[in-house]
Amino acid sequence: MSKLVPQSEAWTRGDGYEPFIGRWSRLVAREFVKWLDVSAHKRWLDVGCGTGALTQTILDHANPSAVVGVDRSDGYVEYVREQLRDPRASFHVADAQDLTKERGAYEVVVSGLVLTFVAKPERMIEEMARACRLNGQVALYVWDYAGEMQLLRHFWDACIELDPAARELDEGVRFPLANAKNLWNLFLDANLNDVTTRAIDVPTHFHDFDDYWVPFLSGQGPAPGYAMSLSEEKRAALRERIRAKLPFRRDGAIDLMARAWAVKGTR
Repeated sequence: MSKLVPQSEAWTRGDGYEPFIGRWSRLVAREFVKWLDVSAHKRWLDVGCGTGALTQTILDHANPSAVVGVDRSDGYVEYVREQLRDPRASFHVADAQDLTKERGAYEVVVSGLVLTFVAKPERMIEEMARACRLNGQVALYVWDYAGEMQLLRHFWDACIELDPAARELDEGVRFPLANAKNLWNLFLDANLNDVTTRAIDVPTHFHDFDDYWVPFLSGQGPAPGYAMSLSEEKRAALRERIRAKLPFRRDGAIDLMARAWAVKGTR
């Protein structure tokens, strides 16, 4: 059994995140905002805004009066300020578990793909609820790591086949709250009303194997961090194990699915 080398857990740069997960999170964000069905001219807070995938979708499809994005990473805030220059949007550094400055300021408080990476998820939801005005909406989504987030399942299943110790790093194991039942319970515990959950499935199309594999070499986040902690020889073995299991089309393209679990409630 190999010794696992600590990997970078945090996503801190948009240039690494965007080709890996960002491009797919934008597809989920579109369905998520449509599902929320919020009327125009509302004030939104995007908690853990990252590269701005959800913020951009809100601007494009929800006709808000304003969207404020907060993220604990200086690198992300700098990146999204450069990439998203809509006058209705503003961004600043803040911790999802401490939104003191945002109390009761928004009609809609949302978060995309962040909850599993905070130390105290229940604290984050409580803070989101406090930032929301009475009768406003609180909502978020996370990947279905243990189930149908297929690009990650192919990766971790191959890792574990080669080294069972890698199981302790598998997000499907480490993030058990990422399912409909646990999200529903977390929202109820935060005293939110009319709680509803749903699965959001989006296609993830890769032009070829490199389109799938190269984003794992950024070193950011659990899966890329693990890949880059391996020796060159072991990383090559992992690459070929994954290649052997992926469902290639005749033209070399790969079609997978990514599922996210979404939850919403009323303040």
